[in-house]
Amino acid sequence: MGGRRVKVVDLHAHVRVPEAWDLVKDRIGREGRAGDVQLANPDGPANINNDVEKRLADLDEMGIDVQAVSINPFWYWADMDLARKIIEIQNEKIAGLCAAHPKRFAGLGSVALQHPSLAVEQMEYGVKNLGMRGFAIGGSVNGDDLSAPKFHPFWAKAEELETLIFIHPQSAGEPIDKRRLQGNGFLDNVVGHPLETTLALTHLIEDGTLDLFPRLKICAAHGGGYLPSYSSRSDQCLTAFPNLCKPLKKPPAEYLKQLYYDSVLFSPEDMRHLIAVVGASQVVVGTDYPTLWNRIPVDRILAVPGLNDEERISILSNTASKLLKINV
Repeated sequence: MGGRRVKVVDLHAHVRVPEAWDLVKDRIGREGRAGDVQLANPDGPANINNDVEKRLADLDEMGIDVQAVSINPFWYWADMDLARKIIEIQNEKIAGLCAAHPKRFAGLGSVALQHPSLAVEQMEYGVKNLGMRGFAIGGSVNGDDLSAPKFHPFWAKAEELETLIFIHPQSAGEPIDKRRLQGNGFLDNVVGHPLETTLALTHLIEDGTLDLFPRLKICAAHGGGYLPSYSSRSDQCLTAFPNLCKPLKKPPAEYLKQLYYDSVLFSPEDMRHLIAVVGASQVVVGTDYPTLWNRIPVDRILAVPGLNDEERISILSNTASKLLKINV
């Protein structure tokens, strides 16, 4: 663009660690949530020990220069001792992959957020000892929203370390009868995941977490779920139901402009609207690799109407590299 090569950074991609599966496989079916077994099982292309050259070839085909890798939380049921072991082996394996290919991979570590004090320790150790560029968490933890006071030490440490937090939903968190997410269309994922993200971000806004920790760097998967498409309803609630919607330091929709969002959206109009709401500076590339959700990430950015080259470069490279503190 503009006569120069622009590198592309993918902030949303996954790996799985078989050594962690060995720790949980005898317990997860009984103690974990529905779906945890599927998330934890390392069989398939996300296995971190699989052919790295195949992953690199896929990145080249997709036009991705640097990929941030993370693991979807499946361990929020685990006791403290087991959780400590799971996170230790996962973060070591992610760090090893990044050390072996420092120009192609950046690590988003895991934390045992069900044990907030332990998560704080793991986050600090990951940044200072393993070179983690951020951390991936779910949209809720065993029914508790991320805005709950018990998670305040976690958010305080993330703000202190100036480290990125990537929110990736695991399921709808059962805000509705889970039977309604059954049937054709993979509704638990297609509808439930964006719904879980919408609830997570809304609680962080409405419950005052972003007022308490205004310098947080939070990126939401899948374009932030449904919230960017209907955030003005929260603003209107201040007028329609003032006894139920208490004022914050600014209108609720304004907080969306201090969060970040990946580009796992599927039409130029979807991307155009997200950018119109939050600004091009708040959007980064995401592929959700190794799934097939977004295998043409660069084409989808180039297809968004109304963007100039500076905005395209921001989405493709500049914003993500700043969040991850990497040089590209």
